[in-house]
Amino acid sequence: MHADTRVVHLRVPVPDSTPLSVPLYQTSSFAFDDPDPLADGLNRPDGPFVYSRFANPTVRALEETVAELEGGTAAIATGSGMGAVSLLLHSLLRAGDHVIAQHTLYGGTHAALRKLADRMNLTVTFVSGHDPEEVRDALTERTRILYLETVANPTGHVSDLPALAPIARRAGVTTVVDNTFATPLLCRPIEHGADVVLHSVTKFLGGHSDVTGGIAVFADDALHREVWAEAVEFGAVPDPFAAWLTLRGLQTLPLRIDRHKGNVARVAGFLAGHPAVERVLWTGSPDHPSHAIASAFVGGFAAPFCFDLAGGHEAGLRFQKGVRVIKLAPSLGGTQTLILHPASSSHRQLDADALRAASIGPGTIRIAVGIEHPDDLITDLDQALSAV
Repeated sequence: MHADTRVVHLRVPVPDSTPLSVPLYQTSSFAFDDPDPLADGLNRPDGPFVYSRFANPTVRALEETVAELEGGTAAIATGSGMGAVSLLLHSLLRAGDHVIAQHTLYGGTHAALRKLADRMNLTVTFVSGHDPEEVRDALTERTRILYLETVANPTGHVSDLPALAPIARRAGVTTVVDNTFATPLLCRPIEHGADVVLHSVTKFLGGHSDVTGGIAVFADDALHREVWAEAVEFGAVPDPFAAWLTLRGLQTLPLRIDRHKGNVARVAGFLAGHPAVERVLWTGSPDHPSHAIASAFVGGFAAPFCFDLAGGHEAGLRFQKGVRVIKLAPSLGGTQTLILHPASSSHRQLDADALRAASIGPGTIRIAVGIEHPDDLITDLDQALSAV
C-alpha cells in the first residue's frame, strides 16, 4: 500500500493480558468483515459495537459498573444528568399522562416536568413523599410515573421510598428515583422498590468537577431495552472520554464519601450554633423532618445541605461574596466545597409558591462540603458569616 493509505489504516494491537485501567475507546465507529454482526449491533443494546451512539466499550464499562453498584440489570449513560432525566420522561410519558412527584425536586427536573405538561397536556401532582395515603389519593388511570429523589436538592428531604414504591407497583406505575445525592454506597433504591435509578455522574460518581454526564439504571431488562431504543434516537449519549473520566473517579468514591460524611457533620454542627444562621436543614440532624425516614434506609449523610441566613436575600449576597476558601459555583460532589443561592440559581425556574413548597427561602444557601480539612472550612465560614 502507498504511505497515504498506511497512515490512515493504522494497526491496532489486541493485548493478551488485562489492562489495569479501562481502555479509552475514543472512536465513533467500528469496522466488520461480515455484515450480519454489524446489523445485529444496531438492533440490541448488548450486541456488537457498531457506532458509539448505540454502544461503546468504554461507555458500556461505565454502564455495567454503575448497574452492578445499584443492583440493576442494565444502564444507559447520557451526556448529562438532565439528559438522563429528559430521556426517561420522554420515553415513558405520552400525551395526557399523569405524574406524581415530590415537592422538593431539583429545579431542572421541575422545569422539565412543567414544560412537558404544557406541551403534552400532562398533569403533575406534587406530594410530600412522607404520606402513603397522599400517593394513593393522587393515583389516576393515567398515572405513569412516581418521581422521587433519595435525598432532595437542596433541603435534604427524603421520601418514604419503601412505603411509596409498592403502592406505585401495584398500580402499574413506574417509580423513578434520582439517587445522585446518596450514591449507591449510601442507598440502593432498587432494593426498596424503584424501577429506574438516575444519577448526575457529574456529581459524586465522577467526583472531581471535570466531567459532565448522567446515567439511568434499570431494575427490569425489558424496560431497559424499551428506553434504549428511544435513547438511540434521542441521541443524549456521553463522549467516551467523559465515561472514562467517570470510571476513574468511581474508584475513589468510597474514600471520598467517608471524608464527605465527616466534614458535613462538622460543618453542619458549626452552622447550627452560629447566630447569623436562622435554620440548618441537614438530614443527619434529629430535628430534620426526614431524619427518621432517612435513618431507616439511607446509610449516612454525605449530601449537600442548606441553611437560612437571618438577614434574608441581602445577607445571602454578602455571604457569597465573603467566602475565600469555599467557592461560589454550581454543581456538587467534587473535592472542593461549593456554595450556591438556590432561589437565583439551581431553582431559579420555580415561582415564589413553588419555592415555599420546596422550603427554599430568599436567604437559603446550599453548601456542598468537599474533602478539605474541616477546620479550614469552618474558619472560612466563620469569617464570611461575621461579615454578614
